[in-house]
Amino acid sequence: MKKGFIFDLDGVIVDTAKYHFLAWKKLANDIGIDFTETQNEQLKGVSRVRSLEKILSWGNKTIPEDEFMELMAKKNNDYLSYIAKMDESEILPDVPKVLNYLKKEDQPISLGSASKNARQILKKVNLISDFNAIVDGNDVSKAKPDPEVFLNAAKSLEMIPQNCIVFEDSLAGVQAANNANMISIGIGDKDVLKEADYVFSDFTEISIVFLKELIEK
Repeated sequence: MKKGFIFDLDGVIVDTAKYHFLAWKKLANDIGIDFTETQNEQLKGVSRVRSLEKILSWGNKTIPEDEFMELMAKKNNDYLSYIAKMDESEILPDVPKVLNYLKKEDQPISLGSASKNARQILKKVNLISDFNAIVDGNDVSKAKPDPEVFLNAAKSLEMIPQNCIVFEDSLAGVQAANNANMISIGIGDKDVLKEADYVFSDFTEISIVFLKELIEK
């Protein structure tokens, strides 16, 4: 039996959400807009363009297109300066346990992330060789909850969507998995991710028995 296992990156494999928060907060504050961790939650799984649009709307600001592009580049440069310092210690608990089991069982594994920096991050934390395929923000044009990223990941693994399992930490990501007719596994808050087929607070709650059952379903 083979299933396709698709992992989001931010908040699932590594906690880069904190670096996105720091970079967006710096940008927002620089243009006179307050920015809270609660607002940052609404940017999870959302494209950089849409995220900046949201921040501007929260501050009731409009800016010229050239300044908009400059701000996006500045945010990304700040973010890259944070992730440049990442190493294996930033992998979230028990992610390697899950990846190692799936590899041992010869299950195909793909990344399905909106991040355009996914490959760089996976290299930094020494996980890039664990993935049979990587689909990231450079490969898609539609943001979650559109299922494009996960459908592309399934295709890259040569799996039909119904035989794929997605690990996601955002509501938009869970909805994207559901829209792709895949099994959705939420990683995080049960109240936020209640649309997922299963929800675990983190990978320490996911047993080998559970993974075996998913494969054999």
